[in-house]
Amino acid sequence: MILTDDDRRLRDGDEGPAVAAAMDLLVRYGEALDAERLCDVRNVAGTTTQPSPVKARLVAEGGWDRAFSIINLDADDTLPIPPMAVPTCQLQHGFGRDAVGVVPYAPEMVALQDDAEAFVGARGVSVLATCTPYQVGNLPVRGEHCAWMESSAVVYANSVLGARTNCEGGASTGAASLTGRIPCWGNHRDDERRGTHHVRVETPVASFLDWGLLGYAVGDAVQEGRPVVTGDLALPDLTDIKHFGAAAASSGGVELYHVPGVTPEAPTTETAFGGRPPRETVVFGPAERRAAHERLNDQGTSEDVDFVLLGCPHASLDQIRDAARALEGRRLADGTELWIMAPRALAAVAERSGYTAVIEAAGGRVLTDSCPAMSRTAPTGTRVFATDSAKQAHYLPAILGIEAWFGTTAECVDAAVTGRWRGELR
Repeated sequence: MILTDDDRRLRDGDEGPAVAAAMDLLVRYGEALDAERLCDVRNVAGTTTQPSPVKARLVAEGGWDRAFSIINLDADDTLPIPPMAVPTCQLQHGFGRDAVGVVPYAPEMVALQDDAEAFVGARGVSVLATCTPYQVGNLPVRGEHCAWMESSAVVYANSVLGARTNCEGGASTGAASLTGRIPCWGNHRDDERRGTHHVRVETPVASFLDWGLLGYAVGDAVQEGRPVVTGDLALPDLTDIKHFGAAAASSGGVELYHVPGVTPEAPTTETAFGGRPPRETVVFGPAERRAAHERLNDQGTSEDVDFVLLGCPHASLDQIRDAARALEGRRLADGTELWIMAPRALAAVAERSGYTAVIEAAGGRVLTDSCPAMSRTAPTGTRVFATDSAKQAHYLPAILGIEAWFGTTAECVDAAVTGRWRGELR
């Protein structure tokens, strides 16, 4: 790789052993990717605080310096971790203290996470604790080079905001946070941001459910391609577009898409493709829509629902408000639980606005910081869950060994109130 004088200075230890280890990791990473150089980054979104038995052992051996060194820097030795070199935030992690007594989650993991938050906070990490940092203040500008983890956040940053990041891991974001560097490849490069597949939508896409089904079908069709989506599309709002991206990143590996006239790098279809013809044209019509819906519901057999999950990616304030309206004056069925996952900052607004009181009066809960997939937990005894999230319907059955139903928010609220799934295939 071509290193600048400043890159070499960091690699050679002028800023201490942890920064040197970080640069060594990034150089090895970049060479493996055949990257020519490193990008300067000033926005890192990663995870260091997620508790686990491995981290508990490392902390017992040498404190959080050791855990960060081993996990986030791929180092062999325990290194003193300095303050972050660039603005860095913590993404979603385990459940926090607000979930104690509600979620079957080990108290020692909550305590370990509290300890981790104190460690990284003292080093300049903003603990946003959400998979949607763009909802709570971390909004990179168009063209800004970033180093983000979390597939749903990465596809939003690239596509909706026009920022530039690959889907990074715990080690690469840890190294980036101490150096302000990341290998300049993939989504950082102009030539790797042009569309590869043309998705022609031939059935109306207007609702939150529609956008999730479209995303799930598109991801499956293009895998790691960069789809350009045109056709019968209503103008999406934040919740629609985050559902679309998360679904496309779950069924495939989409990190960047273009919707001409909506996303910033695609004022026209021709611009989105950079003047080149698409590699393939994919049609999304009534048959493809129904196939996506059937696939997301092929893991449910029992119509008895004991758990309803809303808010993946973490719910927007509008989603929390809509759930409260749907629950007002109603009560959850005996033996059925409802969790709405949200960023802690938005949960505070929901409580202040009265939405949380309505949800709790019905028997539901607004929870923060995590999700069942991230913390690998659900209400005790859960066998069948319902969700309006294509991402959770895709992942959670495999993670927890439970059945899944996917449908509209209204169908999920109905399942929470009746204890039965009565959704319709579309």
